[in-house]
Amino acid sequence: MKVPITRPFFDDDDRAAVAAPLDTGWVVQGPNVAAFEGLFAQHTGAAHAVACTSCTTGLHMALVAADIGPGDEVLVPAFTWVATANVVLYVGATPVLCDVDLDTFNVDVDDLARRITPRTKAMIPVHLFGLPADMARLNALAADHDLKVIEDAACGLDARIDGQHVGTFGDFGAFSFHPRKAITTGEGGMVTTADAGRDALLRALRDHGAAKSDLARHGDKQAFLLSAFELMGFNYRMTDFQGALGVTQMKKAPWIHERRTALAQRYDRLLADLDWLRTPAAPAGWTHGYQAYVCLFAPEEPTFDRLDALRDRRNALMSALEADGVQTRQGTHAVHTLALYRDRFDLTAADYPNAALAENLSMALPLFPTMTEAEQDWVVERLKAHGPG
Repeated sequence: MKVPITRPFFDDDDRAAVAAPLDTGWVVQGPNVAAFEGLFAQHTGAAHAVACTSCTTGLHMALVAADIGPGDEVLVPAFTWVATANVVLYVGATPVLCDVDLDTFNVDVDDLARRITPRTKAMIPVHLFGLPADMARLNALAADHDLKVIEDAACGLDARIDGQHVGTFGDFGAFSFHPRKAITTGEGGMVTTADAGRDALLRALRDHGAAKSDLARHGDKQAFLLSAFELMGFNYRMTDFQGALGVTQMKKAPWIHERRTALAQRYDRLLADLDWLRTPAAPAGWTHGYQAYVCLFAPEEPTFDRLDALRDRRNALMSALEADGVQTRQGTHAVHTLALYRDRFDLTAADYPNAALAENLSMALPLFPTMTEAEQDWVVERLKAHGPG
């Protein structure tokens, strides 16, 4: 049996939605994108939602809208997809990496607090793998130091704290619709904000800085006149093919989250007897989005001096699973060990030990809404067969 790490879910509604713009002729950012934005805002409780080409471009626009630039520092977890740090470089600011908590894989708030300086202007907490970061403590720090908060909610659909959806705690939230996420538009992203002025600014930024979108302009008189351009923007527009797919995917989002949660909880039960594998958990009152089911390989206490030996054992386990048709992945990477950041900022793996351990000892198990119990049983059977005795 072969079990992939993920499998996007598409049905006949999705197929019909993607084909429809071919008949209307409206294939660029248009009415389907607007409808997707409305559904997403309603689902998350955000006042405003602005579609764009990816979570990365959404984070970039948020930094621009927050007026972050050269000379500024932005706090970023050291264990995250590289885009979280890259966007800080895009605007000429300096990413200041912070270590993470091995129990949650999210930013260590105490470590982040120690790295605040007079140059710090913003933070980008990441809700990694669908588990919310500690937004109460992070927002308190932001208020004390007058920092902008830009939530990297790439993995965060349906992740909540006491019922409040992630992406609505800070000044901005950015979401991803990559195929490994809960819902997908192939590529695509969304930025949320509570502020109407920031919403208008984001809409201009994604469209070369245009004061009026093509959809709005074509609906007015004198559509033959181009929009005014009062600021420098980008071409970060979502197509109406993607918007149409987003609409139908959003309608399935509650079912998708329900299925992912049920499968994650079944993993919890099936793996409860493995003392060498730490499974994901959420504090009371927190809803895990389960973008991924990421465990920590820990047959011994994970310490930095044991990293190489434990990594080799984890990799051997993942190779054995691969040979049996079970796909796994490391959770994500430690940004400070990537050549760009290691060499540019003269970093070593030991500078952020927990992030290095997370990179080398994390292991994502297959999880997708159409996963069968037979597929999940096979994953667990092979995991127990090859794991430490």
